[in-house]
Amino acid sequence: MKKVFLSFVFALFSVVAFAQGTWEVDPMHSSINFNIKHMGINFVQGRFDKFSGRVTNSAANLDNADFNFELSVRSINTGVEMRDRHLVSPDFFDAEKFPAIEFKSTSITKDKSNNYVLKGKLTIKNVEKEISVPVTFGGITKNKDGKEIMGIQTKFSINRLDYGIKYDPTGAGVAKDVEITGYFELVKQ
Repeated sequence: MKKVFLSFVFALFSVVAFAQGTWEVDPMHSSINFNIKHMGINFVQGRFDKFSGRVTNSAANLDNADFNFELSVRSINTGVEMRDRHLVSPDFFDAEKFPAIEFKSTSITKDKSNNYVLKGKLTIKNVEKEISVPVTFGGITKNKDGKEIMGIQTKFSINRLDYGIKYDPTGAGVAKDVEITGYFELVKQ
């Protein structure tokens, strides 16, 4: 009986220790994408190619986890070089003055459906706003190298005008709302 109990305690400790710690975004297996309506009839899609992120947790899930993400504005990529140059100009992101977009969490909770709701401060062009976004916890496993990895996803919208991106303020040509999708694979450090 004592051996069974000790085995159970060891297994429980292993599960808890397996998941807690500091996790860094693996950019080769992650993406930050966006969609924005153009001329009211179609969507332009894009992504940010350079970003980093860190999640610190103390449980085998995201309960009470801390999130910090940063992306390089200059890495915006819509597949059209002329449009990308315009997006980093003062008309949009003004990458010369504001080279990064940042997110820092303030809390994470589970809703009634047992899904996570992440709250934090999103900073774009030096404008900081509190946002609340859904987060799907994909789980934790080990990769082919035996390193622990975690998967998380999110999808939410923001109003670009709230962050000082005032080009076409009517939203007739470039919509006001931007849909953002993030897929992240994080490696335990």
